[in-house]
Amino acid sequence: MNVSETHPTRDGLPAAHLDRDGAPNVAPPASARPPLLSFAVPCYNAAAYLDTCVSSILAGSKDFYDEIEIILVDDGSDADDTAKKLDAWAQRYPDMIRAIHQQNGGHGEAVNTGLAHAQGLWFKVVDADDWLDAEALNILLTKLRQARAAEQEIDMFIVNYVYEKRDEGKRKAIRYRRVLPQGRIFGWSEVGRFAPSQNLLMHAVIYRTQLLKDIGLRLPSKTFYVDNIFVYVPLPSVQTMLYLDIDLYRYYIGRQGQSVGEQTMIGRIEQQLRVTRIMIDAFHLTEEVQEPRLRAYMAHYLTMMMTICSVLLRLSNRADAEVLRREIWVYLKEHDPKLYPRIRGSLLGISVNLPGDAGRSLACGGYRIAQKFFSFN
Repeated sequence: MNVSETHPTRDGLPAAHLDRDGAPNVAPPASARPPLLSFAVPCYNAAAYLDTCVSSILAGSKDFYDEIEIILVDDGSDADDTAKKLDAWAQRYPDMIRAIHQQNGGHGEAVNTGLAHAQGLWFKVVDADDWLDAEALNILLTKLRQARAAEQEIDMFIVNYVYEKRDEGKRKAIRYRRVLPQGRIFGWSEVGRFAPSQNLLMHAVIYRTQLLKDIGLRLPSKTFYVDNIFVYVPLPSVQTMLYLDIDLYRYYIGRQGQSVGEQTMIGRIEQQLRVTRIMIDAFHLTEEVQEPRLRAYMAHYLTMMMTICSVLLRLSNRADAEVLRREIWVYLKEHDPKLYPRIRGSLLGISVNLPGDAGRSLACGGYRIAQKFFSFN
């Protein structure tokens, strides 16, 4: 298979790095040092998007070919040419790209596999149907190179991400300019207050690889929405951070059947509830997280998760929806009775728990307004 037949042209790559179809076709020089950055790309029936994703990483890494690795994880694809495409990329760049094939275990298991094989100092997950901005990636890699040269052990890099509604020609950038110090190392004591739209999702973070391995991070298999666990559980182990005000990650929203589509999320509400319970179980925030601003942010994140569960249940037509909604709040109360009143008494906590049909209508109406304002789903 000629991968370059579906391979888009990348602006900025020197002519010497392009084959006749405009695709990078140069083997990177081998390096004795570990890579700066490991990209893990979970792939499941993603043949239509994979070339764009990989090409975007290569375009932004053209000055760093000997300092990155791309781990393509085929999570049991069975409906298209994903597996063949992975192998073709690995054959073209044997010193930079690895293709790993596994039985279907879900997005979390693919991330687990990527992390297990990662050799880079830092670790970034890029879903196969998303892509990275080349200029922003070059800036990030330059900063990583500088951090390694200065022997700076930065636990987490933070970048902006962009919701891309390509079918509608719309985009919404999520940035942290008024929340995080820019361009320098900082700790949780310097973090400001996050707005409802400013959670640190998987798209925004690059973790130090060894930190994730040291805490034994492992995501559950056969479960969607585990990216919330990935970005939440490591936070108390993060001591040093650096924020780059660059729009790196491009998050494709609106694809039919996408896991974050509203109807899909309603249909998979048990998995959303499972992920939320895992996050609740991870810490007793009021006792185990001593840094006040980190504790406040993690409570903010849990509030979002509780809100999502509650609203999706109120949007569903399940006969047991109200029972499930009450149960998740009881679960939080029993696990962390000190945290519960803070989340339940917040504006969001109150709004999604208003009783009766009127309460349900108000909660769903508020969700619709937020959906349009923040451009999610």
